[in-house]
Amino acid sequence: MSSNAEEAAWKFAEGNGIDLVTINPSYVIGPLLQPSLNLTVEMILNLKNDIEDVNSSIYSCSDVRDVASAHVQAFEVPSANGRYCLVGHITPMAKVLKILHELHPSLCPPEKYEEANPSEPTYQVSQEKAKSLGVNFLPLEVSLRDTVESLKEKGFLKV
Repeated sequence: MSSNAEEAAWKFAEGNGIDLVTINPSYVIGPLLQPSLNLTVEMILNLKNDIEDVNSSIYSCSDVRDVASAHVQAFEVPSANGRYCLVGHITPMAKVLKILHELHPSLCPPEKYEEANPSEPTYQVSQEKAKSLGVNFLPLEVSLRDTVESLKEKGFLKV
């Protein structure tokens, strides 16, 4: 499903003979370039408070570096066309919380995930079209680690 802004862009591109490619990422995490906290990275800081049912919660994300790469490739690869859904990972929330706890214990107390019996996601988003651009998604552990390190460096997460 596209947004009103994307629909307007497609209509404008079609009416003006513009070759348009859109990149639609899931929640974007990874190292912060700016000095301020953005919404999707702020969610990492708040996960321990925001999750009500760890067993049924699923987390989807993409690394900002993969999103940047997709944008560059969409410009440089002549065959790029249409919409690209960019979802690096769809993961049970319990797994994400466990990784975050290992990276920085204050992010998630073990009782949030230790007793969890999460089910695997019932859906996935195809990465085939994104990979056709040359996007190779970073591992979830790397994205979460680099997000946490960036949060520390920027002073949003106390050491």
